[in-house]
Amino acid sequence: MTDITYTIVEHDGGWAYKVGAVFSETFRTHEAALHAAQRAAGEQRVAGEDTGISYEDDRGRWRDELSAGDDRPTTQVVDSKK
Repeated sequence: MTDITYTIVEHDGGWAYKVGAVFSETFRTHEAALHAAQRAAGEQRVAGEDTGISYEDDRGRWRDELSAGDDRPTTQVVDSKK
């Protein structure tokens, strides 16, 4: 199972959450960024319906797969201020 970490960081004159190398929008306060990260992390854990997905692999071949709606990642929020 995949684990996703949302890290609260100072960013662009305010606060943001970061997943990997990607930043969220900038929030004016630390608390606003923390709440946004908690909300996003919670939404990642919500199961959905099974759905078909199609994608092109690195060799240029199209693949079809079934994505299980209950295959959700574990998430955590890390506050760099603490």
